[in-house]
Amino acid sequence: MLQSASFDARLSACCDGDVNVSKQLPVDLILPEVVQHLLATPSLVIEAAPGAGKTTRVPPALLKILPGEVIVLEPRRIAARMAARRVAQEMGEQVGETVGYQVRFEEVSGPRTRLRFVTEGVLTRRLLSDTQLKGVSAVVLDEFHERHLDGDLALGLLRRLQATTRPDLKIVVMSATLDAAPIAQYLDNCPIVRSEGRAFPLQLDYTGYSAAPLEQQVAHGVETLLSEGETGDTLVFLPGTAEIRRAIRELEPIARRRDILLVPLFGELSPAEQDMAVQKASKQKIIVSTNVAESSVTVEGVTAVIDSGLARIAGHSHWTGLPILEVQRVSQASAKQRAGRAGRTAPGRVIRLYAEEDFRRRPEVDRPEIVREDLSGMVLGLRAMGLSLDEIPWLDAPPSEAVAAANALLDRLGATGESAKQLARLPVEPRLSRVVQEAMRRGVGESGCALAGLLASGVRIEKGDILEAMDQPMDDRVRRQVDQLKRAARPPKQAKHNDEALLISVLAGFPDRVARRRAGNTVMLTGGMGAEVFGHPRPYEFLLALDAEERKERGAPLIRLTARMEPEWLIDLFPERVVEKREVVWNRQGERAEAISSLEYDGLVLEESRGPANEEEAAAVLAHEAVTLGVERFVDPEALVELQARIAFAGVEAIDIEGTLRELCYGLKRFAELRKVASTDLLPLLEQRAGRLDELAPAKLKLAGGRWVKVHYDLGKPPWIESRLQDFFGMKETPRIGRDRTPVVVHLLAPNHRAVQTTTDLAGFWQRLYPEVRRELMRRYPRHQWPEKPV
Repeated sequence: MLQSASFDARLSACCDGDVNVSKQLPVDLILPEVVQHLLATPSLVIEAAPGAGKTTRVPPALLKILPGEVIVLEPRRIAARMAARRVAQEMGEQVGETVGYQVRFEEVSGPRTRLRFVTEGVLTRRLLSDTQLKGVSAVVLDEFHERHLDGDLALGLLRRLQATTRPDLKIVVMSATLDAAPIAQYLDNCPIVRSEGRAFPLQLDYTGYSAAPLEQQVAHGVETLLSEGETGDTLVFLPGTAEIRRAIRELEPIARRRDILLVPLFGELSPAEQDMAVQKASKQKIIVSTNVAESSVTVEGVTAVIDSGLARIAGHSHWTGLPILEVQRVSQASAKQRAGRAGRTAPGRVIRLYAEEDFRRRPEVDRPEIVREDLSGMVLGLRAMGLSLDEIPWLDAPPSEAVAAANALLDRLGATGESAKQLARLPVEPRLSRVVQEAMRRGVGESGCALAGLLASGVRIEKGDILEAMDQPMDDRVRRQVDQLKRAARPPKQAKHNDEALLISVLAGFPDRVARRRAGNTVMLTGGMGAEVFGHPRPYEFLLALDAEERKERGAPLIRLTARMEPEWLIDLFPERVVEKREVVWNRQGERAEAISSLEYDGLVLEESRGPANEEEAAAVLAHEAVTLGVERFVDPEALVELQARIAFAGVEAIDIEGTLRELCYGLKRFAELRKVASTDLLPLLEQRAGRLDELAPAKLKLAGGRWVKVHYDLGKPPWIESRLQDFFGMKETPRIGRDRTPVVVHLLAPNHRAVQTTTDLAGFWQRLYPEVRRELMRRYPRHQWPEKPV
């Protein structure tokens, strides 16, 4: 039996409810079952519809049955802050007492805090110093269907910890749209608890396909809602900040006319700006948001949702090492999450700006980030913990090529051993951690923290150069992140600015993003890839691509933010990757061989000089180009073909025409020189090397009258000669040549050099045909002698 006196007491305490909780939510009905299972088993999966209340009601219930801390992992910062505030409010407390939160660069908690809402990466960093999660009784992974990389890593680490040294640790996975069965199976076939339905019904409409700009479709949807008497707030989902700005411009006339508050909502806004979007206002409100609003505590007042069905999805190219940012159609699960934002506090209305058939064709869930994102941060965390990927029981194993790319980058950053632990302690990605580490080594730690904080903040950087961007006033969000980074890194007080030391530190974190300017805004990156720099051309030749993205709609990656770089810094930091090369190349315009000496870094030319090649190098390149172009370009092509036919008839060993041409190239550097030499020397040299060629396939034959005639050779045909008929007087038989004594074809010509007969049987011609030919020739050429017996 599961029941006991202690069990009953804890179950009763959990389910009695708090006096400050003003209304019952659907998830409240399943809390007794949740508690019952967790008192008996280490893991649980909770499936509850959007708006059921799982985020704010389940974690406080766990506090009452567990002795230690409860950590709730949220996929987004706004969700963690909102949830903590809501739960604290329902407990009648301020945030920072029993309930707190911790997100990147911000923490609100106190000595009494037992329930902590955190973003997923915070738990990973805590595990670096507290591998056993001492004092933590349960970890709740909320909105797990989003399958963020940090969430998958957290689940794997928790599962390993639970299976090895912390069997008492409770793991709770919650979602509204996740297929619960695979997760439950992964967690040793743990129980699944489901909450039925949402509190209020939804009316769902599709607009169908429209060619109109997205912002116009949004405005039309808002007009539709308002014309039908919508009085609640409207939440609009758009793919990114650019689309939000365009939509707000389109909606401003409507908002002014109807006295409606128009507010944006996206991750880069400050907490105060986000609060203004999500908190209840004194008048009707339109919130124009990215998908940050998909998963969070109920936004009070929202009764309508307009869904574009799109999101800007971040990915990573394992081939180029660059991030990919694409606007994609969201999955069915995300569309359901978005729709669930309406109907939480009253009957809701949802307008999807696409066709219902489009919805049915979409994938049921999004691809997990672990199969499409950069894994360097995750792998760094595991290195710092002394763990290999094979030691983690993954729900979905990361792709091998992505792991290889992450390991390659971390090796270049020097993230091994103790260095990996130092880098992983800083709350920024590995590249920026390496920048801070190198900056501290060079005495510019405070500047390094400021630069890394700026890049990590996600704020829109208008300036295209990093030093110019740092000269701009620092907003509150960046300042908070820089301060947090300084507290973590503890850089010594910096006496003065040193731009060169700071830029060298940036290079340490971006060693694979070196580029050299070409024409205009184009650059060449390491590895031979071309890219385009956004905005005005940079005044420096060498640069680092700090913010670059590979986009399918463009032919080349787009670089938005750069830093100046000097080639000698590469020799200082990465001497093993700077190599000297010398090669002989062909100058096509000058038709000559040249030697190029270069200094290269990962295939990118840093310095280059041209000069004459030595005889041996030049000969090899000249011969290669000549053979590629064709030997016939350097000799009489007809003579070459005939020589080849002559050799074939003789049946002697084939000669190396190209090799002979290469020999002639020695000492030469230009085509002009080769043409002059080859035109006089190549064919005689080939003929000389053909062995018994003159014996088996003579170039000339001497006739009876003493005249020498040329023997003609054609591939696949017998050799032939031609001359005037009188030149053959005295010859009884046809001349024969070759191994098989092949009779040559004789062309007998009249005095006007036109053929009167062609034969291979000269004796038969004299006997049978000559008399008739003689009479005709005597008539036409009476001055010539035409004897009766020519032999």
